[in-house]
Amino acid sequence: MTNQNQIQIVAEINTLEAEGLALAKEWKSICSADKRRFNKSTKADGFDTRLGKLMLKLKAESDAGRISSARLKDCGIHSIDKRRRSEAMWFVENETACRDFIQASKKGFTSLTALQSAMRKAEKSASNDEPLGSDSETESNVGPTTSGERSSAEKTSAIDIVLMVMQQCEQHNVVLQDVVNELNLLTEDNKKAVA
Repeated sequence: MTNQNQIQIVAEINTLEAEGLALAKEWKSICSADKRRFNKSTKADGFDTRLGKLMLKLKAESDAGRISSARLKDCGIHSIDKRRRSEAMWFVENETACRDFIQASKKGFTSLTALQSAMRKAEKSASNDEPLGSDSETESNVGPTTSGERSSAEKTSAIDIVLMVMQQCEQHNVVLQDVVNELNLLTEDNKKAVA
């Protein structure tokens, strides 16, 4: 039954223009869903607010101000990405400023990452006495850049890439050595293709 549905969908989308329109429509619904999810998670009883408050309490109960992995496991939040936990704690620590910034912003945010980035840019431009709407400061935090070049602030080091790969392996239960082996095979194939 699903094969017939898939064939029917492919038959309906028979031109590049139709495919593009379908993708644009789907992207619009994804973006609006992300904004709704962000608005819901940053409410007083939302996910990020509750997570941030819990993180602050756990941080306060530790002597060094660092939450141990065992304590995160005890509370059941060890499986939540550490960046998400960190962003949630940042949001709660700066909740008033964040809510004011969201209200003042004409653009809706879809994640705490985008909000943090926008607030940093606004703070940086305010400290440099530049207007908030300067030309290069209005870049989106959605997807990769299309220019092919990254700014010096966006450059990623080899260790950053290794840490991201390790995190993805852990998150998806993939053995790191398998990734290394695949990378070696790809490198060898590229060397053979060039030679």
